[in-house]
Amino acid sequence: MSAKILVTGAAGFIGFHLSKQLLSLGYTVIGLDNLNDYYDVNLKESRLSILIASDNFSFHNIDLQDKESLDKLFSTSQFDYVVNLAAQAGVRHSITNPYTYLESNITGFLNILEACRHYPVKHLLYASSSSVYGANKKMPFSTQDNVDHPLALYAVSKKSNELMAHAYSNLYSIPTTGLRFFSAYGTYGRPDMALFIFTKAILAGKPINVYNNGKMKRDFTYVDDLVESIVRLIPKVALPDENWNALNPNPATSFAPYRIYNVGNNSTVELLRYIEIIEEKLGRKAIKNLLPMQEGDVPDALADVDDLAKEINFKPSTPIEIGVANFIDWYLDYYKVKL
Repeated sequence: MSAKILVTGAAGFIGFHLSKQLLSLGYTVIGLDNLNDYYDVNLKESRLSILIASDNFSFHNIDLQDKESLDKLFSTSQFDYVVNLAAQAGVRHSITNPYTYLESNITGFLNILEACRHYPVKHLLYASSSSVYGANKKMPFSTQDNVDHPLALYAVSKKSNELMAHAYSNLYSIPTTGLRFFSAYGTYGRPDMALFIFTKAILAGKPINVYNNGKMKRDFTYVDDLVESIVRLIPKVALPDENWNALNPNPATSFAPYRIYNVGNNSTVELLRYIEIIEEKLGRKAIKNLLPMQEGDVPDALADVDDLAKEINFKPSTPIEIGVANFIDWYLDYYKVKL
């Protein structure tokens, strides 16, 4: 476990949990984050303070768009593995702030790919998103499906990452694995995510906006399950698919060292039930402001994780009741709220 791993977005929600788990397993972790103010920087710094307590963790405040600093870090560190989780998140935010997504998610990712090209690593893993499935209606969403009908620029940026990774896997034999995350949630979660927003509003007695009248279904994936999937995939270096057929191409593999996996719970929960679980844990009722579907959203999402389970002998399975309870316990403790 002496491998050296770069985790970008280490002060972010998933990056923090992944870094923490890797450290507990004995890896040397180098964290990178730009600590931007998309949401409360204090929460990012709280996560970071936990990581910095480990002797095997070091932190660099670098923006992925800063190619010079990124290249310098790669040249001096000689990483074994890279897990790229740094990105501008949020489907709805991408509708009002489109340029941010091109700069961070595409230019930033290109800089990561170039760094891996010039300072080779054993395996590059990167965050994609279930949002790439866009207008697809066939359930569950499979990595074998076509994903050419995105509904928002966030999804475009993530699909672009997959295409860019394939090009670099082909041109420079960089093993790349893309991870399509499905509705991640859990402790130290982002304030712009539904669970955080709903919990905060219900505690304050304020109304919550419930889109599509609460009839949306999501494949909520607990962060610990998601992290376990990443940890197991890190040493599973992507290899060329010997059975790949250019006349009938598999979108999830390639003649190049390239892989795509869904990371989801393989089960759906309706949004109204999700809110009920929060209400039950808090012992308070939500004031629901029922609204139509928002632009860029999809009504349903369900992950086919057969490929993932076959590869790593594990698939996410934490029940939503347990995951939500864990988050609320953390929230009440972190913000010193008494019920």
